[in-house]
Amino acid sequence: MKIDIHTHIMPEKMPNWVQKFGYGEFIHLEHRNCKACMMKGDKLFREVEDNCFKEEVRLKDMNDTEVTIQVLSTIPVLFNYWAKPQDGLETSRFFNDHIAECVSREPNRFIGIGTVPLQDVDFAIREMERCVQELKMPGLEIGSNVNGKNLNESEFFPFYEAAEKLGCALFVHPWEMMGEKEMQKYWLPWLVGMPAETSRAICSMIFGGVFEKFPKLRVAFAHGGGSFPFTIGRIQHGFDVRPDLVAVDNKVDPTKYLGKFWFDSLVHDVSALHYLISLVGDEKICLGSDYPFPLGEHHPGKMIEAMHLQQSTKDRLLHQNAKEWLGMK
Repeated sequence: MKIDIHTHIMPEKMPNWVQKFGYGEFIHLEHRNCKACMMKGDKLFREVEDNCFKEEVRLKDMNDTEVTIQVLSTIPVLFNYWAKPQDGLETSRFFNDHIAECVSREPNRFIGIGTVPLQDVDFAIREMERCVQELKMPGLEIGSNVNGKNLNESEFFPFYEAAEKLGCALFVHPWEMMGEKEMQKYWLPWLVGMPAETSRAICSMIFGGVFEKFPKLRVAFAHGGGSFPFTIGRIQHGFDVRPDLVAVDNKVDPTKYLGKFWFDSLVHDVSALHYLISLVGDEKICLGSDYPFPLGEHHPGKMIEAMHLQQSTKDRLLHQNAKEWLGMK
C-alpha cells in the first residue's frame, strides 16, 4: 500500500476571476491547440499536462506506479493570499468543492485537503470548519508565508488553535519564495528558494513557539523539510550562542522539536533520506511525490522500496505515517 501525501490538482475549468473581480493576476486555465495553459491574468504562466486536471489520467498513472491513494491539494499558486479576503474565500471554496467532488467519485483512491484564505484568519477558520465538518477533509494545505508574514505571527494563533481543536492536519508548502526576483536564472527559485522557504517556515514555527503553544497540532512539511534538516546543527548552534537574538519568544532548544512534526520523503537522494530517518525517526516521514510536476518523484515510493530498510520501516514510510498525520484510523 502507498499513500502519497503530496500531489496537486486543479479544475479543468474555472472562472476568469480577473474579469469577475476586476483586478489582480488570478490564475485561470485556457485550452489552446491541445495545450492547457495556466494564465496569470492575460499572461501565460505555465503549460500543464492533462494529468494535472483529468482524474482518469491520474488514476492510470497511479495504477502504473502502484500508488493506492493520493492526497489531493491545490497548486500553491492558487492560494490567492494576496487577494481581497472575500475574493480569496470565494476562490478557496471553489477549489475545495472541486477536490471534494474528485474524492466523492473515487473515495478509495483520493483523500482531499483544502485551502483557506489566510489573509483573513476569521475567513480561514470558517472555511477550515467547512472543509473538516461538511466536506470531510482531514486537513489543509497552507503556504510557507502569508504575504511575506511568517507563520509565527500571533494573528495566526487563533487559526492554529482552531485546527488543533478540529483535529485538522496541516501541510506546509513553499510558495512566494524569498529572493525570487533576484534569482530568476537557472530555475533557482525552485532549486534554491523552495528549500530555504520551507526552512523559514519550520524555524519560524519553532522559534515563535507555535509547536509549544499548540502541541497537538499535526503539521507536515513538503520536500523533506527543505534545507532545514541539513542545517539544524547551524540552527541549534545559533540558538546556543546568540539566545538574545534567537530565543526571544521560545526558550526551548530547536532540536527538542525533532520528531514532533512530519516531513514528506521528497529529497531525491537515498543518502539524504537515510539521514532524514536518522534525524527524526521513521515514524515522521511520509511518502510524497509532488505529482504531477517535473520536480517530483516520477515513480512515487520507488526510492523507498529500493532502500535497504526493514519492511516495517518501509510500511511506515509508504502508508502508515500518512494515516497517523491525517488522523485516520
